[in-house]
Amino acid sequence: MTRDPHPWAASLASIHAQVWNCLVRGVHDRRAPVRHPALGTVTCDGMPSVRTVVLRSVDRPTACLDIHTDVHSAKVAELRARPHAALHVWDQSGHLQVRLDADVAILSGAEAAGTWARVPEASRTSYGSIPEPGQPIESALAYTKNSDPDAFAVLRLQVLTIDALHLGREHRRARFDRSNGWQGQWLAP
Repeated sequence: MTRDPHPWAASLASIHAQVWNCLVRGVHDRRAPVRHPALGTVTCDGMPSVRTVVLRSVDRPTACLDIHTDVHSAKVAELRARPHAALHVWDQSGHLQVRLDADVAILSGAEAAGTWARVPEASRTSYGSIPEPGQPIESALAYTKNSDPDAFAVLRLQVLTIDALHLGREHRRARFDRSNGWQGQWLAP
């Protein structure tokens, strides 16, 4: 009999721990698959909108995740209208799909100044492009990149639920909910 290569999938507690371990690894390891999750929001027209983002900070005790963005991006307008998002993570090595539902706070200006101070100089040009993100341009490179702290925002996701699906030899799925202290519940995969 072959041993399961993912023994953490055997219990609710270990699956929950594995989800957080993956998220933390995504912040610190540029090659980790969870570094680039997909963030889903709802457009002002009520349509779904999904994009790849970079996971910048994870705080397990508070169940908060940070993503950096340009304050002029469509996702900021979408989150101002509906401050809720979904995050999707796929960890190929662990055969683990994680879906998170979250409330989102948008931090900018003085609230984001401390974070801006830690953004590497080379990365700062991602915040403050002219024209603003998503605006029509005449040709592929008809924009300039500026380093503008007033265009920088932190999306702080307060995780509400975690849906973890392990696609091992025997599929296992669990749900964890902030409202009940993260007690897990097995779900049919």
